[in-house]
Amino acid sequence: MSTSTKGAPAHAGAPTKEPFYKPFGREIEIFEAAYRSKMAVLLKGPTGCGKTRFVSHMAWRLGLPVHTVACHDDLTSSDLVGRYLIKGRETVWLDGPLTSAVRSGGICYLDEVVEARKDTTVILHPLSDDRRVLSVEKTGEELKAPDNFMLVISYNPGYQHILKDLKPSTRQRFISLEFDYPSEEMEAEIVASESSLDSATATKLVRAGRRMRKLIDSGLESPPGTRLLVHAATLMKEGLEAQEACEAAIIRPVTDDIELHKAMIDILKASF
Repeated sequence: MSTSTKGAPAHAGAPTKEPFYKPFGREIEIFEAAYRSKMAVLLKGPTGCGKTRFVSHMAWRLGLPVHTVACHDDLTSSDLVGRYLIKGRETVWLDGPLTSAVRSGGICYLDEVVEARKDTTVILHPLSDDRRVLSVEKTGEELKAPDNFMLVISYNPGYQHILKDLKPSTRQRFISLEFDYPSEEMEAEIVASESSLDSATATKLVRAGRRMRKLIDSGLESPPGTRLLVHAATLMKEGLEAQEACEAAIIRPVTDDIELHKAMIDILKASF
């Protein structure tokens, strides 16, 4: 039996406006069950398919603030946990986003977690299993996560190099949800809703975008996600022609290859 938490009392810093999100399965119910069970969650899926929007939507449903960290190669454990800083003549401790979330509650969302250094992700282990603790070695603290804390990580398994994958010892501490691009009809509805573009034009744009994704067989490394289609639709709503909007919002952001650029332009000309 599902016990929905939609409309839960909001904590300080929680989203006050519902972020638009259209579910494709039972991901909302699974996420809510994981939250009630104090389990960490792993989101897998291609770039721009809605993982970050889903986290924002769930934060609104649960009434929780979101502490988001965009992971990268130089991300250290100190960036997550915190560090001492010189302020005037004093040395003061500054919590990192992970520590802030553990102290005050909320969702700590580590986006593209495999981009971080492997020694950094190790600090997540005691926080993502049944211990739910964070050791802050520099201050000598061991923080117990409150009931309203949730750890969420994401990554794109299709894009990552084999040397940049999550260790089994990390993966097995998380409930996993798999995301993908929505169906054509659903994607057109999302694009139209997010951009206020008319549904007929949004449908044409989505069809063009889905054809562009097939260019991955021709060397396109990062196919355009729903996010980029929304960006293009928003520009079109502002009065830009389809080709101009799509070049700025879709084609140039995903490739510098001349042949791929031309192929994507040809797709646009055939679609509009």
